[in-house]
Amino acid sequence: MKQFYVYIMTNKKNGVLYVGVSGDLIQRVYAHKTGVIEGFTEKYKLHRLVYYEATTDIQAALAREKQIKKWNREWKIRLIKKMNPEWKDLYQEIL
Repeated sequence: MKQFYVYIMTNKKNGVLYVGVSGDLIQRVYAHKTGVIEGFTEKYKLHRLVYYEATTDIQAALAREKQIKKWNREWKIRLIKKMNPEWKDLYQEIL
C-alpha cells in the first residue's frame, strides 16, 4: 500500500522550519539535501529532516500538512521534540 508523508525540514536546532508532504520521503529529502529543490528550502539550507509521519491516505496527508502549516512555531517545535528531542537528522533512519 502506498505511503504518504508529512515532514519537517530545518537547518539547525530551533532554526527555520519547512513543512511538506511527499509520496516518496527518501527521494524528497534527498532532493532538499542536494539543493535540487530551489526556493525557500535551498535559500535557508533546510537540509535536516527532523520530523515525519506516515499515512496511506493522500487526503489525510494533505490535510495534516495544512494543519501543521497553520500552527504557531511553538506547537511545531513541541511536535518535533516529542518525536526527536535532540533534533537529529532522521534521514539515515528512513533509508
